[in-house]
Amino acid sequence: MSLFIKKPIEQIMLQAADSEKGLKRTLGATNLVALGIGAIIGAGLFVRTAAAAGEAAGPGVTLSFVVAAIGCAFAGLCYAEFASMIPVAGSAYAYSYVTMGEVVAWIIGWALIMEYALGAATVSIAWSEYLNELMDGAIPYSLCHSPFESFTDSAGVLHTGLINIPALFILLAMTMLLIRGTQESAFVNSIIVFIKVSIVLIFIAVGWQYIRPENHTPYLIPETMGVVKDKAGAIIYDYTPWNRHGWGGVLGGAAIVFFAFIGFDAVSTAAQEAKNPKRDMPIGILGSLVVCTILYVLFAHVLTGVAPWQDFVNPEKGREASVAYAIENYMHGWDWLSTAVTVAILAGFSSVILVMLMGQSRVFYTMSNDGLIPSIFGQVHPKYKTPYKANWILFFFVGGFAAFVPGHVAGDLTSFGTLFAFVLVSLGVWILRVKSPNVERPFRAPLAPVVSTLGALICLAMIVGLDSETLKVAFAWMILGLVVYFLYGRRHSKLRNMSDVLPKASDFEKR
Repeated sequence: MSLFIKKPIEQIMLQAADSEKGLKRTLGATNLVALGIGAIIGAGLFVRTAAAAGEAAGPGVTLSFVVAAIGCAFAGLCYAEFASMIPVAGSAYAYSYVTMGEVVAWIIGWALIMEYALGAATVSIAWSEYLNELMDGAIPYSLCHSPFESFTDSAGVLHTGLINIPALFILLAMTMLLIRGTQESAFVNSIIVFIKVSIVLIFIAVGWQYIRPENHTPYLIPETMGVVKDKAGAIIYDYTPWNRHGWGGVLGGAAIVFFAFIGFDAVSTAAQEAKNPKRDMPIGILGSLVVCTILYVLFAHVLTGVAPWQDFVNPEKGREASVAYAIENYMHGWDWLSTAVTVAILAGFSSVILVMLMGQSRVFYTMSNDGLIPSIFGQVHPKYKTPYKANWILFFFVGGFAAFVPGHVAGDLTSFGTLFAFVLVSLGVWILRVKSPNVERPFRAPLAPVVSTLGALICLAMIVGLDSETLKVAFAWMILGLVVYFLYGRRHSKLRNMSDVLPKASDFEKR
């Protein structure tokens, strides 16, 4: 039987309609928008903005956010069409199974582990670092770092990590919340989103008064910037490449800030828990993108207006803690806001972890129901109607990574998994338009051939732009995934072993 055997859309719709054995539908449009915002707005807003301004776009980083948002919108429109048409958990994995076949679905499901599981682990490590910073380093080094990390202090004493307990704590808290129920998780996420968005809005409102027009002139980095050196003559940064000044710099900045948008696709993993997915899923996906884009542009405008973009060239000076740096040096009297920003970052990390864990468990749930991974991943709690065993297994896997592995190891693997999913979803929309033109589409991506092609090409270009080491590790991960597929998934695939007669596709067309 072909490796590219496709799952009939009528079968996947029957699974979605099975409310007795399946997940509980409790999420409305507002919950889904909040989930999207919760996954998108993390520390990326506070770090990527300054990095893009200092390295490529200057004050024009606001335009970089617009360009990146347009790129995400192409993929977002495709996700919205699929999520309204095929309202099941599994996101890109489920969509690929219908359009491109089992082996492609497996590959994307395996790649999503890099986005969701490794993403959650990496963010939990960063959460630990910011918590310790907020507590002025009160947590012993050995209890908030992996065994592979060490440093020598000013007294010459060597400190070695043992286990990252704060990272484990936040992962455990989010896991228990997810097991308790999707509606409860969405409620807590909404509170977190309110906190961090409020602090972002306060910074925008207060910082607007401190904007200096000269900091926005010129709006784009001039080509004459050339090579920037320090007083000793050492090169700090080179602005001569085409993508580090002018309009080229805007595009270069877009590549940097793009990753601040990662997460909106996690909304699609909750499709099987939406009350009215045909209406609410497009609102959740596209609505969260619109809200976050507006906040990003306003935030970038204020940050580069308060502090000159040149201050963000040197990471040691102002890039890593850009907002705190701007407040402390240019917004005198608002020092408390600097602490509030750290709280917002912690809140942002918490909601990102929550949504990433939720997304991964739902992908596992769907893959398990298809027989491609063991059935334990698909077992639903009799009371809470959540895939609780998948959540616990995921906690031990992600927790092991977070507790004992340095955060930088994951690198850009999270981005690879995300971009790969975007490519396949963009292509899948057009493939299904051609092969199943009569299936009901409550939401239709406009200009599908153009939107699908641009979405796939833009994301593919960003994959090519990743560093070679990341691509090598990603390739090795994909090879491992194929080995697992042929040893287990292919043999246990329910679609391959199914003997029941499926409903006719015409039953689901024009419904």
